Amino acid sequence: MQLQQWQQQSAASLVSLSDNPLHEARLVLCRVLNCNSSYLFSYPERELTSPELAELNTLLARRLQGEPLAYIFGRWYFFGLELAVAPCTLIPRPDTEILVEQALSLPLVPGSRVLDLGTGTGAIALALAAHRPDWQLMAVDLQPAAVALAQQNATTLKLTNVQVAQSSWFSAIPQQQFSLIVSNPPYIEPADPHLQALTYEPLSALVAANAGLADLQQIIQQAPAHLLAGGWLWLEHGYNQAEAVQALLVQAGFGQVSSVKDYGGQWRISGGQLI
Repeated sequence: MQLQQWQQQSAASLVSLSDNPLHEARLVLCRVLNCNSSYLFSYPERELTSPELAELNTLLARRLQGEPLAYIFGRWYFFGLELAVAPCTLIPRPDTEILVEQALSLPLVPGSRVLDLGTGTGAIALALAAHRPDWQLMAVDLQPAAVALAQQNATTLKLTNVQVAQSSWFSAIPQQQFSLIVSNPPYIEPADPHLQALTYEPLSALVAANAGLADLQQIIQQAPAHLLAGGWLWLEHGYNQAEAVQALLVQAGFGQVSSVKDYGGQWRISGGQLI
């Protein structure tokens, strides 16, 4: 079978599963052939070998069962970094890059200490560490497997300004204070129909009580004790939660409270500065 034929047939089979089936088919081809997308356009009539075809079809079968490509590959990209991923953590998403962009825009001085709560793969903390080598990052997660994965990514990326630890939010760092705290906590309510499309990802990293606000509320209420004077808190949340999160921030003593939309035009992050 020719490369182009496999690409077209695979994309057709993924139509009901993917928003961009042709892109996914190309990603699988690039993975197996160890090439970039330009190769696919340059050699569309290239005959696939039997071993290549077998591997392609194996990966495609897993994707057709609903398994995300990130877990199939074991790697995914976030803010220009290639990260190891695993089913113990959420897959880093482009919309979360908005949180990184906002953090990088803040007027933090060299040597500032920054905390990433619920770090998962380490995506947010590692992106900040890579772009601000003069900041000191601490990344925490409740799950030991996630802590190990984030540490693995930090080591692979040779980022020495990141410390990874196990903690249930602030529990393991009671006396420490930071210039900035960021987090992408669970914020989906248990009855949300969108969960049906996320069955491969850990529910503990997705779902929160109180209409999805429980963890956001806990972080906001406890954050002031862990922020230096004038410190910042920025949080990712659901598309319909900006107003509620802003109210919680104001109640907790934050000023300059605002929200920022994601690439799809939905309110995605909110934050403020401790007064």
